[in-house]
Amino acid sequence: MNETIQPVRPSAIPGYEDWPDWVRQRPRYQASGPAAQELSDALGVPVPSAPEDLQVHGEDTHDGVTTSRLSWQLGFGPRTTGWLVRPAGSVEPLPGVLALHCHGGNKFGGADRLVELPHTHPSAAAARVGHYDGHALATDVARRGFAVLAHDGFAWGSRRFDLADPPWRTASAVDARKAQWREDGVEPSEADLYNAAAGFHEDTVAKASGLLGTSLAGMVAHDDLAALEVLAGLPGIDRDRLGCLGFSGGGGRSLILAALSPRIRTYVVTCMMTTFQSLLPAYLDAHSWLLQTPGLWKLGDWPELTTRSGAGSFLVQYALADPLFPEAGMRDAHNKLKSLHSTGAYTGSFWPGGHVFTARMQQEAISFLSAGLGTGGQRPQNRPTFQPLSL
Repeated sequence: MNETIQPVRPSAIPGYEDWPDWVRQRPRYQASGPAAQELSDALGVPVPSAPEDLQVHGEDTHDGVTTSRLSWQLGFGPRTTGWLVRPAGSVEPLPGVLALHCHGGNKFGGADRLVELPHTHPSAAAARVGHYDGHALATDVARRGFAVLAHDGFAWGSRRFDLADPPWRTASAVDARKAQWREDGVEPSEADLYNAAAGFHEDTVAKASGLLGTSLAGMVAHDDLAALEVLAGLPGIDRDRLGCLGFSGGGGRSLILAALSPRIRTYVVTCMMTTFQSLLPAYLDAHSWLLQTPGLWKLGDWPELTTRSGAGSFLVQYALADPLFPEAGMRDAHNKLKSLHSTGAYTGSFWPGGHVFTARMQQEAISFLSAGLGTGGQRPQNRPTFQPLSL
């Protein structure tokens, strides 16, 4: 009697097989007030893991800043890598900023696109050129007198899923992409192959998240809240002066983090503001699961979520030719934000150009953070000898 041997199905969550048990046993994040709690519950944010085994893997001082590569372990999945960037030789407590990387269709890397490093991976360099006007955002913010932590979010960079042996549905889609590359005479890089797989796999991650009672945005918020605690606990950080900023998907993360954590005093959202109504029907496919958590609209429109934050001030930057948002939706969001917040709490600025965090926009964002967090915004002069980070 011949028995049919069934092929072994690859894991649908490779590298995160410990995630389901962890999240099912985890209570919900308890926010500081009812409005923030509603958002936490809607996203299904687990109580942030206390970062364990925090390590410093090396430091480099160049062009006025010191960059330290850190890592820590959360309760599931691979270790998180982050970079702390601060003015070289700083001795007084510095205001802290969490720099949140974009989605960008590039999950092979993460926060490395925001940091000047001795050896920049080509995928990070391409993201920097394509989305940040060639600038290393976190490093530039640090040069203005901040301690900046940029970390890989859930499913990006060091926290990415292991898609070397992708689940069947993802593998089938990647095979089709490979066939198109062959037809076009394209030789994909390792990052190209991973990002193609990760783009298809995001739907699977969203399915798993929903099944577990959370969401992709909720899991990313979990990692961001944990990183904020890392930043607040580092030596030389003034934990009473903390802010965050981000572009595109990072801008959405900035808004959510500010709504969930009372630690955030001021924040910046760049190229990630519109009304939900304006996304329907033509702009829905332009965005990832980071923005489109099922049922989120029941809490109110996207700009209305800003009222759930206790931050004293925030800046929203809009790009008038942004192909991901209709101009009418951005202007409607701007008008709604003006009606929701008192004078001085909300600042909105409109810029020419597409979905890019331009150098001029970055300068405005950094100046806004300087005003909100109490730094003079001047590059340090006569810097004393650098003191290494000790944990």
